[in-house]
Amino acid sequence: MTRTAERPVERAPNAPEPDVSGASATRTAERPVERAHTAPEPDVSGASVTRTAERPVERSAERTTPNSRTPQRRSGADPVKVLMHRHRDLCERAVDPLEIAAGLEARGVTDRTAARYRHKDVFSLAEEMYARVPRTGDPVEPHPTAPPGRTGPRGTWAVLALLPGVVGALTLFAVENTSGVARLTLGCAGVLVVGAALRAALRRGPLRAGDGPPAPSTGLWVWWLLTYATLGDGLLSEALAGGPDEAWSPATAPLLALAVSVAPGTLCAYLFMAGARRRLATSRGLAEFAASARPLLLGCVLLFAVILAALLAGAGAVLDQDIDYAGTTSLGVLLLLSRLLAAHGRTHAPAVVLGAAAAVEALAVSMVFAARLPGCEFAGAPVETLVDTAGTGVVPAIACTVAALALLAHAGRTLTQASAHAGPDATAGAAP
Repeated sequence: MTRTAERPVERAPNAPEPDVSGASATRTAERPVERAHTAPEPDVSGASVTRTAERPVERSAERTTPNSRTPQRRSGADPVKVLMHRHRDLCERAVDPLEIAAGLEARGVTDRTAARYRHKDVFSLAEEMYARVPRTGDPVEPHPTAPPGRTGPRGTWAVLALLPGVVGALTLFAVENTSGVARLTLGCAGVLVVGAALRAALRRGPLRAGDGPPAPSTGLWVWWLLTYATLGDGLLSEALAGGPDEAWSPATAPLLALAVSVAPGTLCAYLFMAGARRRLATSRGLAEFAASARPLLLGCVLLFAVILAALLAGAGAVLDQDIDYAGTTSLGVLLLLSRLLAAHGRTHAPAVVLGAAAAVEALAVSMVFAARLPGCEFAGAPVETLVDTAGTGVVPAIACTVAALALLAHAGRTLTQASAHAGPDATAGAAP
């Protein structure tokens, strides 16, 4: 027993040799020996060497095990299935692949993102996601996508769209054939009835408000713009002449033309929505759909502007009034674009643009009256110069034209997206 106990003690000082091959082996062999010399007892040091030698093995096993499993999970995971789980609510309520494609686009998925899921565009990715969604129960009916000749013009909304023009024409006829208190009473009652008819026309059809947050100020700006189109030019002319000293005749021809233009405006909106829906069904990419929908939007707006100009000419001839074509036409286009954006849930931009146009008109009249204050004669000089150059209609022409162009640019970006036409509300307004 004594000899066997002394042998490890004699070998320990002679164990390390300078000519040992492999530096790593020498280092690993030296570390347990150093720990063994610091231990108080040889038996305990042997246990400590064994434990310290086993701990790195256990730690290395703990580190390599999760890392070795993680690549297996990532390589074996289905990326499309992960995307479906992330957008589970969208896939479950979708009734066709177009709605999934539009929802993905609205949530930031582009054609470049679809390439990560081994698809060339969002449409093909949406088709696979729609095909892999588990279906239970009865089959879901698709959205109504009938052509315009079957559901659009014969719908109830087409009849309601004619009401503002008919009521407006009857009101003007009654006002022109009466005088005194009866004329004022009929005029006020006619304005209320036209407003009610317009509200009924806008609650159905393509111009029905969408799901966006309402903007209460929009109605206020619309009424201001319409009031200025009727009384603004006369007020500005009287203010520049030093008045107003007496009442001036309102311009009723623009109101009549705008009231009648509700029907063609609704039809143009329907043509745009139905055409965009068809192009969405045939497009194979978001960029392709935007490129095909943008000319359609411009064509519908241009068609409405031409129809409104013709209505203005007819109303001016019937009522024997001078017509400001630039200001009234741009106002009609501005109102159409505002309502078309609101029908797709975009209500913030129309409220801001309409408010800016109304502010410009109010500022022009206020500057003329402010020039009468002592020391503020310079305030009305810009407006007076413009009116002397182009007439009183230059103020609404500039305000409404700039606002209509700004809103058209905004509509060209938002209404040419697939997400604006593939939801349930995209074709709900076109139903009969």
